[in-house]
Amino acid sequence: MTVEDPRPTSPAEIPGQRAAPGQRAAPGPAEQPGPAEQSGPPEQPEIPTFLLRNVARYDDGVVSILDRRRYPFEVAWVECPTYEDVARAIELMVTQSLGPGLCAGYAMVQAACAARRSAEPLGEELARAARRLIATRPTNSDIRLTVEYMVRAGAGVPDPGEAEGLLLAAIEQRWSEEHARYRSIGRHGAGVLRDGDHVLTHCWAESGLVYTLAEAVRQGKRLDVVCTETRPYLQGARLTADAVADLGIPVTVVTDGMPAALMDRGRITTFMTGADRVTMDGHVINKIGTLGIAIAAARYAVPYYAFCVAPDTTARGRDDVPIEERSPDEVLSCLGTRTASPKASGYYPAFDATPPDLVTGIVTERGVFGPDHLEEYFSR
Repeated sequence: MTVEDPRPTSPAEIPGQRAAPGQRAAPGPAEQPGPAEQSGPPEQPEIPTFLLRNVARYDDGVVSILDRRRYPFEVAWVECPTYEDVARAIELMVTQSLGPGLCAGYAMVQAACAARRSAEPLGEELARAARRLIATRPTNSDIRLTVEYMVRAGAGVPDPGEAEGLLLAAIEQRWSEEHARYRSIGRHGAGVLRDGDHVLTHCWAESGLVYTLAEAVRQGKRLDVVCTETRPYLQGARLTADAVADLGIPVTVVTDGMPAALMDRGRITTFMTGADRVTMDGHVINKIGTLGIAIAAARYAVPYYAFCVAPDTTARGRDDVPIEERSPDEVLSCLGTRTASPKASGYYPAFDATPPDLVTGIVTERGVFGPDHLEEYFSR
């Protein structure tokens, strides 16, 4: 089954793709917009490798993590000598999006080193570290998938003295494969964008968004991007805006409350985000605020696409995903400055769940799927 993109033209057929209220039928081929006129082949934009590649480093047992709470105003690294230090850094939001997965992988290497020093059985130390790391950000499935991968890699190591090198090679191979998967996501994501699109994004969708935009520019599509600032850590204003600007794409930062008004004025044609998880029934679990924007997008017939490598087979529906609730104090301040009345209290669920009827398509490494056709991912 194919349902059209709610915009006037549909750039690609998507199995089971949802339509927003008020959609119009897709016109014939003669009405399809063509690519931007170019004097020559479109230039390949440079991927902003600092954010995508300089996530974390491992050197002689120490994990150094780029502090995304301070970037781009300051380039600083948080040094973590133990896996417990890495766990605390993840909890304190030193790194976000795909960053916690890589950092958790390096932390598992540290756990192997700890086992060698203490003469603890390697499997027991890895299992202990895995439990601690998964608990840091329980909504984020990438942490769980990474540490499970590392536990399996460690199970085949006969000599604990060899574990550090073998596990380090395992996580670096996984990270390389992760970027290859996101390059595929980028090719599929660019396919749903049209020349002249005004793209809205929320929070920091990292590789999915960056590779999508880079591929769209390579195809000669002219785009501009609007980023919500994304309180309270301002990932959209700092990380997304910086990465998009590095691609040479015009970028505008707006407050989290503006998207509906911009859609009402016709300033947004596509909404795209990452996804910390996508459940098998098509719920998108992402940064708090995604749901509200998706509701507005449905009202104004703006398609909503979410990036993920694959749907989560361990989560049939939204009730299978724990929603992390962070300290209420975090919403009472911004970048270290108190912004709320001292008489007020706060509340901060870090994620929300957008139901499948508000989702146009899930962009994966194997293609774009409607939220009620995610089982097809596993047959491609």
